[in-house]
Amino acid sequence: MSNAVMDKPPVVAPLPGGALKQPRLPRWAPAALALASAGIGAGVGLAAGLASRVQWGLIAAVLYVVATYVLTTAVEGKRQAKDRLATSLVWVSFLIAVVPLVSLIWETIARGVKVLDGYFLTHSMNGVITLQPGGGIYHAIIGTVEQVGLATLMAAPIGLLTAIYLVEYGTGRLAKAVTFFVDVMTGVPSIVAGLFVLSFWIIILDFGYSGFAGAMALAILMMPIVVRSTEEMLKLVPNELREASLALGVPKWRTILKVVLPTAIGGITTGVMLAVARIAGETAPILLLVFGTQQINNNPFDGAQSSLPYYVYEQWANGNEASYDRAWAAALVLIAFVMILNLVARGIARWKAPKTGR
Repeated sequence: MSNAVMDKPPVVAPLPGGALKQPRLPRWAPAALALASAGIGAGVGLAAGLASRVQWGLIAAVLYVVATYVLTTAVEGKRQAKDRLATSLVWVSFLIAVVPLVSLIWETIARGVKVLDGYFLTHSMNGVITLQPGGGIYHAIIGTVEQVGLATLMAAPIGLLTAIYLVEYGTGRLAKAVTFFVDVMTGVPSIVAGLFVLSFWIIILDFGYSGFAGAMALAILMMPIVVRSTEEMLKLVPNELREASLALGVPKWRTILKVVLPTAIGGITTGVMLAVARIAGETAPILLLVFGTQQINNNPFDGAQSSLPYYVYEQWANGNEASYDRAWAAALVLIAFVMILNLVARGIARWKAPKTGR
């Protein structure tokens, strides 16, 4: 074979139509399709006499997904169309999940700000006629803070130590039994936890209704969430960190305390805050154990107390306009309370997280 034949460059087949690049949709195409789909969905909803904006949105979402797939198939090909179809479904699912949340927050803010002021936050319902405006939630705020705080003090250390045992030490039947009971406790209804504390603490031991009794029921609900979240965070810590610490002669308990926990502190704090948010809105155990009161009670170990979830339930059950306004305002305060706790948790997690820079 001659050198001329061997040195001949390979022939590259051109793209169809002589194009040098694969045709692509412009960057503004998804936004334009979304706006067009929203307009068509609104038009179809009006023409069909659909009063719900949610139905309009669902029609627009279906039109957007179909139009994106068809247009991308015609311009870019089926392979890219499948990719854009998956992306469109992700965005549509995200919006469907966000819309109820935004609607709930908007409705709560719109109705809650009617009576939410300094007087409402610093006064109780003692001596206030429920049919008339006035009163506040100071006694409910005190009850919620004390009950959730006591529940956290009981549940967080127990849950954290249980998770450490399961991840770092747990083997054999005991670890399997603990895991089984944690799974069972995760699905226990809140009313069952309240009935357990009611029968043991109040009926058998005869201690009476108090905020501490409600806190014990809330701790029962909180513990499995703390265990599960902490366990998953500890499993994410690389084993190389443990092995390196142990190779230097550091005892295992000190390795857990100085290496494992600081590495996972961000996720652990977030898990605890999720558990706090879970119990902050519980009403059933409070109805059974705290019993509710219109007066301020700063002692969670003696006498009935109120709480924000109980206050919302109580005011809504009154069935008049003034009580409805107070219920919405209390719900808004409860949402703000949970949001503040989450922001504090993120700050603590960022502060305590291990530094990665040099």
